[in-house]
Amino acid sequence: MFEKEAKTVQQQIELLVSRGLSVNEGDNAEHYLSHISYYRLAGYWWPMQADKAEHKFKENSRFTDVIALYNFDRELRILIFDVIEKIEISLRTKLIYYLSLEIDPWWFQNTKIFDNTTELIKTLASIEEEVDRSKDTFIKEHKKKHKDDLRFPPAWKTLELTSFGSLSKLYGNLKHTVKSKDIIAAEFGTANHTYLPSWLQCIAQIRNYCAHHSRLWNRNLPGKPKLLSKPPYPWIIDVPKENEFQYLYIHLCCMKYLLNIIQPGNHFTACLDNLLKKYPSVDPNALGMKPNWQNEPLWQE
Repeated sequence: MFEKEAKTVQQQIELLVSRGLSVNEGDNAEHYLSHISYYRLAGYWWPMQADKAEHKFKENSRFTDVIALYNFDRELRILIFDVIEKIEISLRTKLIYYLSLEIDPWWFQNTKIFDNTTELIKTLASIEEEVDRSKDTFIKEHKKKHKDDLRFPPAWKTLELTSFGSLSKLYGNLKHTVKSKDIIAAEFGTANHTYLPSWLQCIAQIRNYCAHHSRLWNRNLPGKPKLLSKPPYPWIIDVPKENEFQYLYIHLCCMKYLLNIIQPGNHFTACLDNLLKKYPSVDPNALGMKPNWQNEPLWQE
């Protein structure tokens, strides 16, 4: 039975000190713990503990390093979220454009062009919630003008409200006979439909972590992107092994690859490099970063 009792901020600080974390008067620990919960910060001091069972800290573990990790991770999420926004908008645009021309403006409701009808129904249920929640004028006007049309609004209206997760599921669920699936993959430099769905799924998961302010640093990521053997555009020479795919680096590489197509001349490399330099106490290995990653063909600016 769980028997732990809630602790005041001062009691939390005393507990951390008793376990070996250095907390000095000028560290503003009380301020931070009154705005950032103890349990949220625990994800950042967890690797600093020598004894995980007794929660004893390693020598020279400092509260200031915990806050530095927290701030680094927050800025990393903001940077990544900005990149993902560009990928999401590009994917949305291509889905609306190519599928509406190839099939019709209501292609996303057409069960004949999808592999898994059950999954499509789940995706459409999520899309319906998003449309019903919308207060956008273009949706209100559409429903008012076409109240007898029981279909969703056309793709160029509905998919503007659809989450990245639902967009990636729609794309991945398309039958391979749908020409637009390969066209979109080719435009993103991923050759054909074999690879892009896994990239989008991984990026959608990371987007959700960013949107919910969840920790990215030192996190084991569940997704595994399928990698092309010979990408048509600059890629990395030092490719992580599959057991390293749990780290963020390979996912950052996939984002950078897509971003280089969507926004040539972007400054993602410089922003990421500057962020790592800003927080020298942060261990890049916890992100799976490779030595001299900035010099890889992919990351050249």
